[in-house]
Amino acid sequence: MAMMGPAAESPDAYIAALSGWQRERCEMMRAAIMDAAPFEETIKWTNLVFMADGPCILIRAEEHRVLLGFWRGKRLREVDPRIKASGKYELGNLVMVEGTEVTPDQVARLAAEAHRLNAELGNPAART
Repeated sequence: MAMMGPAAESPDAYIAALSGWQRERCEMMRAAIMDAAPFEETIKWTNLVFMADGPCILIRAEEHRVLLGFWRGKRLREVDPRIKASGKYELGNLVMVEGTEVTPDQVARLAAEAHRLNAELGNPAART
């Protein structure tokens, strides 16, 4: 596992391919996201992706970090200022290493808001 997540056929296989703190963190975040709103889980671009009227959230485990990415992350910085803008659109990531503290409640709050934004604004991948 280098700069991309493990090759996996399904979300369960993605998690099963991880180990240590990354597996624990990804399991926790996955559960918090799925409890927060009605997402459809899939594997896209070697990431665990949560869809809600288009792509909404991703989890990507790398060799020494885990990314919690949001298609509308720039709008979520008020919820968690640790989210860093990424790319020219509205992408933003919360980059975690082993010692980064994040709770299920924090992840669920971000996921619920990300879901609300997609419901309100539509598919973030549909460029107008």
